[in-house]
Amino acid sequence: MQFFHSSEQETERVTTRLEIELRHTGLFPRLRTPVSTVRTSASLSSHPGAGPVWNLGRLNHVAVAVPDLEKARAFYKNVLGAEVGEPVPLPEHGVSVVFVNLGNTKMELLHPLGSDSPIAGFLKKNKAGGMHHVCIEVDNINVAVMDLKEKKIRILSEEAKIGAHGKPVIFLHPSDCGGVLVELEQA
Repeated sequence: MQFFHSSEQETERVTTRLEIELRHTGLFPRLRTPVSTVRTSASLSSHPGAGPVWNLGRLNHVAVAVPDLEKARAFYKNVLGAEVGEPVPLPEHGVSVVFVNLGNTKMELLHPLGSDSPIAGFLKKNKAGGMHHVCIEVDNINVAVMDLKEKKIRILSEEAKIGAHGKPVIFLHPSDCGGVLVELEQA
């Protein structure tokens, strides 16, 4: 009875299977299959040449709605040891924000500012808070808006507004984005 196969083919098969298993665990990032971080609208369109070209960039932040901004701020700063900014009121968006620097991206802690804040409505449905949206950078927000409108993706405002980073932003309707509220920000 032979317990080990000595053929090169069998060794290669076992090694390949092991690499696949390790990639999925996330413990060995060098074994992960590289994923492209930039896509063009042409790659998203149903036929070539449809619409202007714009590039999707890096994840800028993940926004989390919180019922108590100071408590959330203290948790990320004092418990997790993150670099945490000061609260910034954004009355034009109906929120106060605090950015948590994570090195490769940020978290944006959101708290309602005023009774008609969209975050107030979110927190009524989600008392403990939770993930509100993801923000992805684009290289040309105006071209992206035109292209997305042509593709029947609903945008939650008539035009881009200035966001928390002082750059133009738009929000895409979650029903058109797999249930996720997506913010696009000019890079």
